[in-house]
Amino acid sequence: MSDDTAAGAVPANAAADAVTGPAETVRRWLADSELEWELGARAGEFVVQLPGEAKLRTTVSVIAGEQGLSASAFVVRRPDENHEAFYRRLLRRNVKLPGIAFAIDDAGDVYLVGRLPAEGVTTDSVDRLLGAILATSDGAFNELLTLGFLESMKREWRWRVERGESTRNLEAFRHLLEDS
Repeated sequence: MSDDTAAGAVPANAAADAVTGPAETVRRWLADSELEWELGARAGEFVVQLPGEAKLRTTVSVIAGEQGLSASAFVVRRPDENHEAFYRRLLRRNVKLPGIAFAIDDAGDVYLVGRLPAEGVTTDSVDRLLGAILATSDGAFNELLTLGFLESMKREWRWRVERGESTRNLEAFRHLLEDS
């Protein structure tokens, strides 16, 4: 530990972030990230594409303002079935999530949301927030599809197999669908 750190000095990137504000901090993080992004329709909004594996892409709306930063990402639409078990699972997962939470809109569609106060917006905190959103969205995706859409997936599987269509987008669920 250096003498500066021991004396309570602020890390260089945190000091720079505090001077420039949340929007500029997000811009710097995006420039370093090599991610696909564009400006959104709202003031201070950045729309960021996070590449995943189970969920191939998670789109995050990041809004940076004077008060801080908010992030919101669509995860999956309202489930077709097993509503109680589906939403119970989301609430149970919320207990373990780092600074983010599952939320639903008026239609029952599922989102991940997170917020940072202005003084907490650093390139590191933006990285952690979006990393948590990506890991959670991608990690929960197949389980949520299985809980809320299994019967729909079975119907689609049968339809595709009967017509000789590709089942590539359902391969992760083959073990549940093949005998249906």
